[in-house]
Amino acid sequence: MAYCIRRVDYFKAAVKDAPGEAYKLLSMLAELGVSLVAITLVPIGSACTQMTLFPEDSHKLKAAASGAKLILEGPQRALLIRGEDVLGALTEIHEKLAAVGVNVFASSGVSDGQGHYCYILHVRPEQFERAAQTLEV
Repeated sequence: MAYCIRRVDYFKAAVKDAPGEAYKLLSMLAELGVSLVAITLVPIGSACTQMTLFPEDSHKLKAAASGAKLILEGPQRALLIRGEDVLGALTEIHEKLAAVGVNVFASSGVSDGQGHYCYILHVRPEQFERAAQTLEV
């Protein structure tokens, strides 16, 4: 199956769980020229949301966060996989990792509805290099 994999850094930021908070942060990042390859938001308690930001350029995100007094946790590493959306598209990737004892502890993916997918794969930090080497990244 055709796919490409790249290493990506990600950073976590906690924001107030209220209308417009994600907009404020994303607008600020856009104004500062910070391009994101992915983003996730999940609740962490009754009044807070965790934004996970996957920047194209980690240094640019860190500089923007510093200037905006935004507290970032990270960087941490993940693998970003893009490929053709066919039945079983992710099985080869998971099979290779399982064969070398690498555990995928979190992931998120989406199909674009036009024959392609994007998938973010998280492994434990101590297994990251083994995963990357196994997947020839």
